[in-house]
Amino acid sequence: FAELHAAVPGLPLASSRVLPGVVLRRDFAAYCPTDGELRALLVTEPLRPALTAPGVEFVVDSEGQYQASLRWIAERTGALMKHLQSNNVKLLLSSVKQEEVVLYYAKLHGVSVVECLSSEEMALISEITGVSPYTPFGDNLDREIAETAVVTFCQPLLLVSKRCVHIGFASACAFQPHCLLLCGPVDGVNEQHAAALLEAFTMLQQLFKTLDQ
Repeated sequence: FAELHAAVPGLPLASSRVLPGVVLRRDFAAYCPTDGELRALLVTEPLRPALTAPGVEFVVDSEGQYQASLRWIAERTGALMKHLQSNNVKLLLSSVKQEEVVLYYAKLHGVSVVECLSSEEMALISEITGVSPYTPFGDNLDREIAETAVVTFCQPLLLVSKRCVHIGFASACAFQPHCLLLCGPVDGVNEQHAAALLEAFTMLQQLFKTLDQ
């Protein structure tokens, strides 16, 4: 319930509504508008490649070596984004903050990015889509990306003054997510309404469980 409702203070209760899909309460880090169905990829680590393996010291002896290292990182990141584009991936859903070089090449190749998703949001998206996070580096970039989520729409959503991301997923199970936008004049009223609704849903869940038995 916490991931499937959004409190919107400053509006009358009558403005509350139910939206299909999921509302992520953060803005796009990179946004490339697209129409129709697209593919999304879940990631849980930075996409900027590391110059060395963990625990290995990397020593730069000159400015030339440093600049060459930066060029290698940029080329590797660009190659990854081109690989995503060739696999029809148009959206990255990341649990970590990505670096500017990643956002630059994402925009260059028409890939939108939403970052800093919580573990609960990532788990919910995985449950809806049946897709696990992707590990890019160390993989062969010529290999097709198999685990991508089908997204039916992806667009910005403005809730009063807060910019959010509204995404519709093609569900891999019977669960079809909808998000409740719960409006109220102040946060305290919204919290009371949310708590009452959660108790009502819990009661219904217990009731249906008893009927099934």
